[in-house]
Amino acid sequence: MSATAKLGHSYSYCHYMYNSPSPSPRWVLKPNKTTGTSTTKWQSLIPKASSSGNKTTKSKKSKTIPDPTPPQEEEEEEEGQAVSLSLDDVNPVGLGRKSRQIFDEVWRKFSGLGQISRTSRDDDKESLDALLIREGPMCEFAIPGARSTTVLVVGATSRIGRILVRKLMLRGYTVKALVRKADQDVVDMLPRSVEIVIGDAGDPSTIKAAVENCNKIIYCATARSAITGDLYRVDYQGVYNLTKAFQDYNNKLAQLRAGKSSKSKLLLAKFKSEDSLNGWEVRQGTYFQDVVAFKYDAGMDAKFDFTETGNAVFSGYVFTRGGYVELSKKLSLPLGCTLDRYEGLVLSVGGNGRSYVLILEAGPSVDTTQRKLYFARFSTKVGFCRVRVPFSSFRPVKPDDPPLDPFLVHTMTIRFEPRRQKPVEGPSGMKQDLRSFKLILEYIKALPTGQETDFVLVSCTGLGVEPSRREQVLKAKRAGEDSLRRSGLGYTIIRPGPLQEEPGGQRALIFDQGNRITQGISCADVADICVKALHDPTARNKSFDVCYEYVAEQGRELYELVAHLPDKANNYLTPAMSVLEKNT
Repeated sequence: MSATAKLGHSYSYCHYMYNSPSPSPRWVLKPNKTTGTSTTKWQSLIPKASSSGNKTTKSKKSKTIPDPTPPQEEEEEEEGQAVSLSLDDVNPVGLGRKSRQIFDEVWRKFSGLGQISRTSRDDDKESLDALLIREGPMCEFAIPGARSTTVLVVGATSRIGRILVRKLMLRGYTVKALVRKADQDVVDMLPRSVEIVIGDAGDPSTIKAAVENCNKIIYCATARSAITGDLYRVDYQGVYNLTKAFQDYNNKLAQLRAGKSSKSKLLLAKFKSEDSLNGWEVRQGTYFQDVVAFKYDAGMDAKFDFTETGNAVFSGYVFTRGGYVELSKKLSLPLGCTLDRYEGLVLSVGGNGRSYVLILEAGPSVDTTQRKLYFARFSTKVGFCRVRVPFSSFRPVKPDDPPLDPFLVHTMTIRFEPRRQKPVEGPSGMKQDLRSFKLILEYIKALPTGQETDFVLVSCTGLGVEPSRREQVLKAKRAGEDSLRRSGLGYTIIRPGPLQEEPGGQRALIFDQGNRITQGISCADVADICVKALHDPTARNKSFDVCYEYVAEQGRELYELVAHLPDKANNYLTPAMSVLEKNT
């Protein structure tokens, strides 16, 4: 493959190569703005080569229904009595052109340039909210199921949050906003229909009321200072606190129904006493034949004990070349539970930072000849950490075996082998012996599966951040992302390029994975992606970067991207997300 072809494949969207053997038609997207509305509609992809030969289609003029009421009589009626605005009084569909004129006047007064804002008249609150949102000119944007969905927006006063709140309301969602203080500036910044909850994402005791009655969470808050404490409080601890509070609330609802939350993890093993070690077997082995292994046998040992400090510790050493030790147990799942209803495993472990191999055995447990082994590698840190291992990351030991079917899994094994170990500095700064290991096990759980996203997190790529503070910002952001992935909630992590203050829906968007984007993106487009990700199954459990379409310098075009522009009638997120890797 040529260098040009490789560079062309670095983007997730399909593309047409300029130097391909059979020339393909170039495709361009042209805006077609409809007058009279605030919506930008886009034409479908049009072959650029043949566009000059196509005839332009003239749009049909809409007929105007004459107003049966003379203008003079209308003015006398308006002078005689005040107009009361409600859903019954103002209906653009049923009352004809005059009602439309009244409606447009109300819209100009209270929204101003198409933006929903507050009004000082308390008696008009409910009627205006219903008028401007559910029956207004933007009601064509309503999403099915939005009225029964409550979304908590964390960071509602941020650059993205202010646009996001209005987009959610225009689509029929019930919106709650978590703010640190409800002063007059904050109150005036948010629409009246938004329920304001005072709390701090970094303080777990203040966010319990915020997650109540919520179905989904969008987290677009960011620290306002470069102080490390503020970064971790907002970007890491805030995400962790919200995920935990949301999980606790879901479990509470499930207990009231005498059931179990669909977002709860399945406990496979919890090491809290010496009895919890029963059934676990320590074994030794080697990849070489017996004769060869004897030649390089320098000794290996392993044990699994419950210490006086209350920890279950799997430790030992392997000095034999090609040798390994492992800890294995047959799974005993609760009645009615099977692993095919779950998406992966999460392990809470601690130790000295070694890497391990997690092996799942599937097939008939009584017939070892029919068994199939699948493995996935995971790394640990010095100290305690949680490790997420999706089922999609398991590979068959024998290449000819089919992909893993979690329904058939019956045995789990944790293996340590000296090869592929990376040097890790100890607390004293000295490198440790890579042939010894220590793994503290706290619990092993299965992560639930689902169709939709529960938690949308707006992170960043690091572009646009000052180089002096970029490392600290990214470290805190990545820590927050990891805590969300291990929470068991369905997640969508969006890493936009440098944010720009410009209208959305004007340029094509590029979705990618691997920190390769360089362009910026408008806050409005990021907010639109957050809204579309709420009900899109292809966006669940995915992390991705997004920016505007790449525009090469003249004479240096290497490829041409075919991207889909935002459109109210077509969800551009689905084709973009379907080609990206899941569980990232």
